[in-house]
Amino acid sequence: MDPTQQKALNALESFILLSKSATAPRSAADLVNQATSAPNTYVFAELLQTPNISSLKTAPSEYSPYYTLLEIFAWGTWADYSSTPNLPQLSEPQAHKLRQLSLLSLSTSPSTLTYPHLLHALSLPSIRALEDLVISSIYAGLLTAKLNTQSQRVDVSSVSPLRDLRPGSIPTLISTLDNWNTRCVSVLEDLENQVREVKQKALERRKKEVRDEMVVEKLVAEAKKGMGGHPSEKGKVSGGKRGAPE
Repeated sequence: MDPTQQKALNALESFILLSKSATAPRSAADLVNQATSAPNTYVFAELLQTPNISSLKTAPSEYSPYYTLLEIFAWGTWADYSSTPNLPQLSEPQAHKLRQLSLLSLSTSPSTLTYPHLLHALSLPSIRALEDLVISSIYAGLLTAKLNTQSQRVDVSSVSPLRDLRPGSIPTLISTLDNWNTRCVSVLEDLENQVREVKQKALERRKKEVRDEMVVEKLVAEAKKGMGGHPSEKGKVSGGKRGAPE
């Protein structure tokens, strides 16, 4: 298991235990605030499933939005929070954490990692605020990335598996994996075809080289054979002149 994920699960464990005594809606709502504000808590699915927290769904309107808020921290984004009415006001630690979690979700596509897109998606006031958020996420072990200030882009190389799965997302995930597998198979087939083509061309070149070498050797042998006959003919001619009577 990823170390950051394990650390997040360990941090959530105490809130899962506390949820057993949070029998009143107010105490359950307070626990949601505590869990989403605490350091190192980045996964929340198990807390959502506890009976007393789940009961917030049917609690009075004063407290039911806290369940929706926890869902957003589990698998939603800053945009979900901004577009959902009647949610509790976030504290500074909560806002910072939700932006970090949203950054993880946005990191699935390079097109969403440009400075202008991130500034808008995370409602950040400046590039400095965006860069500070990315740097804090890197130091927290949430992702591995570099700030490309020249291209105004965040280059993400890896992301910790900290986002919970949204209910009903399994079929979509399976479809995405199937598509990815199909692309991988296609790429492998293309590579194998290219390897075979390279090997065939190399074999043909080698055959041509062997044929050329045989032709050269034959020409050299014929040339040597031709040169070997001239001295004897010359000797016969000169010998005949010396033996003639005066």
